Amino acid sequence: MKTKDTTRSKLFIGIDVHKRSWKIRTATDLFDGSSLTIPPDAFSLKKYVDRHFKGYTVYCCYESGCCGFSHYRHFISFGWHAKVVNPADVHRPAKAQFQKTDKIDARMLCKELKDGRLKGIHVPSIEREQLRCLFRRRNELVKEHRKIKTQIKMQLLYLGIEIPKPFDNSHWSHNFRDWLRNLTFEYPTMDYCFETRLITYEYIDKQKRDVSTKLLAYCRKHYKKDYYLLRSVPGVGGIVACGLLCELGDLRRFKNFKQLASYVGLVPWVHQSGDNLKTSGLTPRANRLMRSYLVEATWQALRFDPVMQAYYRSHSGKDVKRILVKVARKLLSRIHAVIRTEIPYEVGVVS
Repeated sequence: MKTKDTTRSKLFIGIDVHKRSWKIRTATDLFDGSSLTIPPDAFSLKKYVDRHFKGYTVYCCYESGCCGFSHYRHFISFGWHAKVVNPADVHRPAKAQFQKTDKIDARMLCKELKDGRLKGIHVPSIEREQLRCLFRRRNELVKEHRKIKTQIKMQLLYLGIEIPKPFDNSHWSHNFRDWLRNLTFEYPTMDYCFETRLITYEYIDKQKRDVSTKLLAYCRKHYKKDYYLLRSVPGVGGIVACGLLCELGDLRRFKNFKQLASYVGLVPWVHQSGDNLKTSGLTPRANRLMRSYLVEATWQALRFDPVMQAYYRSHSGKDVKRILVKVARKLLSRIHAVIRTEIPYEVGVVS
């Protein structure tokens, strides 16, 4: 009786990706492999695998970072099993603090992948990824907008020019902008300097408004159902709803609320040894952008939702920042429940 081996050999590849070259480490299910440097693209790696490991089932991984998810999508198109991992999830021995090279990093990735200890991060669709880029571009413009406004005000303070009291606030009305444009100085050099600052401000202001408009229009059109479900929650405005859709994707992918809260970063930083238990605020592992948006949205939720107000008052006398984080977590749980049940939020209803 003839027997046929139906099992396929496995190839594990750890990749340390960089702009100019990749350092890879290979290993099979039976033997350790070798390290080598290849050009920085997925097709060069496929050519190497087809030449030396034809017929193998390929498992590969690389750390998330500057190269994004494009390489992952190429690997999947080859029929490989690919993962993008969080660098913090890769086990590193103590000596790795003193000896860190691309070769060592690739070797550790390969070893962890072969041992089955690596868990990949969520890879968004191309549409979600590019929508998230637009949302993050808006946040960059918000920072630049705030920066140029501060620079203009500091220039006036430096020159000893007092801003009229009706205009001396964070809101820049059209009247205040006209007042700035009509300012004149003793010498044309300062006129030109101030004019360039105003041109920069107006350009950034227009870019911020245009990007916000495009972002809102896209989310309302392509994610209409989830967008308006999110908007039903007090405190969640248009930009916060877009942020949730862009940064977190479909909230239904989280198995439970604890996973969502952990992903956002609304969980404590805990350290326990024996009977000693220490907490040090919030975990540093978080989506910091959405965590800050949710905390800001909490202030608005407290204005309109009596249940949130009652919960906030029940903790009166404690540290305000800690209370606010608790309310933000409760707000996030309501957001998750609204998406999961697909029922709009009703103000004042206890859940």
